[in-house]
Amino acid sequence: MPDIGLTLTASFNSAFYGVVSFIPKFLAGAIIFLIGVIVASILKQVVLSLFKTLKLEEILKRYGVPEAKDQFSWANMLSEIVRWFVIIVFLIPTADVWGLQRIITVLNDFLNYLPNVFVAAVIAMVGFVLARLSHDVVLASAKGVDEQTAAAIASVVRWAVNVFVLLAVLNQLGVASDLIKILFTGLVAMLAIAGGIAFGLGGQGAAKDVVEEVKKKFSRI
Repeated sequence: MPDIGLTLTASFNSAFYGVVSFIPKFLAGAIIFLIGVIVASILKQVVLSLFKTLKLEEILKRYGVPEAKDQFSWANMLSEIVRWFVIIVFLIPTADVWGLQRIITVLNDFLNYLPNVFVAAVIAMVGFVLARLSHDVVLASAKGVDEQTAAAIASVVRWAVNVFVLLAVLNQLGVASDLIKILFTGLVAMLAIAGGIAFGLGGQGAAKDVVEEVKKKFSRI
């Protein structure tokens, strides 16, 4: 029979040496991660300072971009994305030092996806600004119609741009890409048909006058 005491001693020694050998790796990984957290916090403050210096929140609010409150403001949202991007960048070598290969694979996938979130947020901000500008341009250019009709047309244009922006954001995030393409195609077709009908109905009088003028010319021949 095997000596139980020797077996326990060997198991204890193996576990002890394993822990002792892992301590330097753990400390090295912890230092890398700590540096990453510090760098991420600094970059977050840089983004917040940039928003504050350039007064981007006020500019976005002025152009009708939906305003978020407190921790969900645009500045905080983008700065958090930057912070977590940096943290994950430092987490990958940390996991490598600790020998966590499966976690590295997950972190790489998440790291590759995170820029899509940042780009989607930028698309949303720029898109909302363009929607408001389109609204103002249409409202200022709609001459020859009453104010109520001009406001209605401008609102339709603004909401159409907002819908396009939403579809672009969802497509950037990779959410139901095929469905987004179908909806985008359907929306374009709907606007084209609606514009054609509106133009046709609005141009009936002019078309009738042209036809009558042609008939008169032919009748004189």
